[in-house]
Parts: sequence; structure tokens; C-alpha cells
Amino acid sequence: MTIECISAITLATHDMSRAVRFYRTLGFEVIYGSEEASFTSFQVGTGYLNLIAQPAGRQWSWWGRVIFYVSDVDALYQHAVACELDPDTTPEDAEWGERYFHLTDPDGHEISFAKPLSN
Repeated sequence: MTIECISAITLATHDMSRAVRFYRTLGFEVIYGSEEASFTSFQVGTGYLNLIAQPAGRQWSWWGRVIFYVSDVDALYQHAVACELDPDTTPEDAEWGERYFHLTDPDGHEISFAKPLSN
């Protein structure tokens, strides 16, 4: 089991339309979602920058999520459980083609560990 790379970073936004226009202006390519979506992904080299809509009154107690690709999601999950780290979710296959689970670090930052289902 090895940590291989960062797959994506997800940032919260109060205004998806404005955020999508901003990143498109910088040259990011939308590959999923839109100005009207609640979740939008941009291609960034071999990784992704994601945006997730949050209600206007929401404070930034949750800043987003960092996603790390790993060689074996289930092995890392079992390791986390064995180390009493208390993952937020169990490993599952997602409709977007990854197996993943979430874990919150001691500072409250949400991190995900994932592997493409095709690999």
C-alpha cells in the first residue's frame, strides 16, 4: 500500500456561476457540471479542481476536501480503522468511477482516499 498522488481538490463556493466563470477565464476546462450545477469539475493536468456549492449563510467551517489516490483503498481503510482513526465513511464504489472513503483529520479537514475502478 502506497500513497500515490493527489487526485483532486474540492473548494466550497457561495456562487457557482461566478466561480465557474472565474476558473474558465483562467483557462480551466469544465469536464463535469456547469454554472447551474451544485458540483463542477475542471481538468487540471492529470488531476481535478472541483467546486461544490454551499448556501449563502454557511460559514467556512468546512473548507473543502483533498483527494489522494492510493494503490489499495480497502487496505488503507483497514489500516485507519486498526489505528483507531475513525473514518467518516466505509469504502464504496462511486458512480463517477472511483472506490473511495472519507476521513477527517485532527484539524477538521476532510480528506478522501480513492482509486479509479478501471485500474
